[in-house]
Amino acid sequence: MRPDRLHHNAYVSKDLESTRAFYEDVVGLPLVTTWREGEGENAYCHLFFELEDGSALAFFQFANPETSQLNQAAKPKSPFYHIALNASAECQAAVAAKATERGIDARIIDHGYCTSLYMTDPDDMTVELTVDTLAAAPLLKERRKDPHRELAEWLAGDHTPNNEIRHS
Repeated sequence: MRPDRLHHNAYVSKDLESTRAFYEDVVGLPLVTTWREGEGENAYCHLFFELEDGSALAFFQFANPETSQLNQAAKPKSPFYHIALNASAECQAAVAAKATERGIDARIIDHGYCTSLYMTDPDDMTVELTVDTLAAAPLLKERRKDPHRELAEWLAGDHTPNNEIRHS
């Protein structure tokens, strides 16, 4: 047995309205639930933006700015810390256009097995919208054959690339 899907991934936001505008108006995820919880110094608001499968991205904002500051994750300098969302090519193009309209820097990278649109949300988190290419299916099938062996090879020092279709 294993969990059947992601329920939600949660983050702390400095400004829920900016977060709402980015994820709902640009990315296209509807705001489906707002929970207001706690009281006094412990009061917070918790938003859920829903993906097609019912999973969600969730964001907290605390009434007390000091509590928010204490609970915000350190901002990683690496682009490898990010959230990636699967999308159709049409969705990716629409989001890229909305981002451009709003002055949000958005760039596309062709990884061979997918094409990714990268943006930064209002809290400096990298958000990726990924479109799998037709070339991805056979390569993914190959990568799924023996992932433990491939990991063991990597850990033993074999750093030979296994993505023969990467373009950039």
